[in-house]
Amino acid sequence: MKVFLIAGEASGDKLGAALMAGLKTLVPGVGFAGVGGPLMQAEGLTSLFPMEDLSVMGLAEILPKYPLLRRRVQEAADAAIATGPDVLITIDSPDFCLRVARKVKDARPDLFCTHYVAPSVWAWRAGRAKRMAQVIDHVLALLPFEPPYMRAAGMSCDFVGHPVVSEPRATGAEAAAWRARAGIAAEEKLLLVLPGSRRGEVSRLAPKFGATLGLLKDRVPGLRVVLPTVRGVSDMVRAAVADWPVPALIVEDRADRLAAFAAADAALAASGTVSLELAANRVPMVIGYDANRLTWAIVWRMMKIDTVTLVNLVSETRAVPEFLGPACQPEAMADAVVALFGDAGARAAQLQAMEITMTRLGEGGEAPGLRAARSVLRALSGGA
Repeated sequence: MKVFLIAGEASGDKLGAALMAGLKTLVPGVGFAGVGGPLMQAEGLTSLFPMEDLSVMGLAEILPKYPLLRRRVQEAADAAIATGPDVLITIDSPDFCLRVARKVKDARPDLFCTHYVAPSVWAWRAGRAKRMAQVIDHVLALLPFEPPYMRAAGMSCDFVGHPVVSEPRATGAEAAAWRARAGIAAEEKLLLVLPGSRRGEVSRLAPKFGATLGLLKDRVPGLRVVLPTVRGVSDMVRAAVADWPVPALIVEDRADRLAAFAAADAALAASGTVSLELAANRVPMVIGYDANRLTWAIVWRMMKIDTVTLVNLVSETRAVPEFLGPACQPEAMADAVVALFGDAGARAAQLQAMEITMTRLGEGGEAPGLRAARSVLRALSGGA
C-alpha cells in the first residue's frame, strides 16, 4: 500500500505522524511519500520540500509568498500523480492542500482522497464543505460535533478523536525535577507564555505578551516565565523576548516542553490547538490573538461564533477568557492572568471545563492516530 500525505504546519505534522504510525500497525509494509515535518519524517517520510514553506496564515501574510506557494502546489501535485498512491491524505492547511487535491483529481479522478481535520464551517465560511466535497471523498474530524456538517456536504466523515488526548505528558515527579533543574522554586508562580508557532503570530503577539508581563511583574510576586517554542520560529522568539521585562526561559527540547506544561500554574497563549495541550495538562489559561488589520476585519465579519477557544467550544462553556483582535491589549490580559493566580473560582471553572473537553475529545479511549488509520482503511474498502 502506498500513501501520499501532505502536512503544512507543526500541528499537521503531529497528526500525520500519528496516522502514519497507525497505518504501519494495521498495514505492515505500507509506504509513504509527500510533504511533512520532523515527526512525519521520523515515521518514514522523505519530505518533497521543507514543510515550513507552507506555514503561513492570513490574507496579507500570504501575498508575499504566493509565487513560492503556487510552485509548491504544482510540485506536490506532480509528485502525487507520479507516485501512484492508493490514497492521498491531505492534513489541515486547506488553502494549500485542496489546491493540490484538485490538480491530482483532475489527473486521477479515481484516486481516493481523504482530508484530516474538518473545516470549521460551524465557525465561518460554511460553503467550504461543499467546495471540499468536489475533490475530497472522506474526512477525519477532530471534534465530535463536526461529522454531520461534512456528511451534509456529501462526504463520508468519522470523528476519530483529538490527538491531544494521547500525547505524552510529564508526571508530577518529572515536573518537580524539571523545576528544580530550571531553578524555579515550588512557591514561585510559573507562567507559560506561548506566542504562537507561526512567524506572523510571534511578530504580532510577542510585543503584546511582553507588555503584559511588564504589568504583571509587580502584581504577581515571584513570577517566573517559561516560553516553549518550536523549530522554525525559535530564532525569532529569542530575538523577540530579549528585552522583555521579565526574563523568559526558552524551552526547545521536547522532554523539557512536556515537563514545563506539567509544572505550570497558568498560561498566556495564542489561540489555537495549544489551548488543548494546556487543557490536557489542566493548566488554566488566558488566550490572546491578533492578526493583520485587514485579515482580522475580513475574518471577524464572517464569524458565526462568539469564542474561538476550543476548550470553550467543546465544553460548551465560556470559562477561558480570550482577547482577540482589537481586544488583545496588555492591560486586559494582565488582569485576567492575575485572576487565574488569585481567584479560586476562576481556576475551578476552567478545570471543570477542561475535564469535560478532554472526555468529549476521547481521553481514555483508543489512540486517535490508530482510529484515524482504521477510518481511512474502512473508507477505502467502501465502509466494510
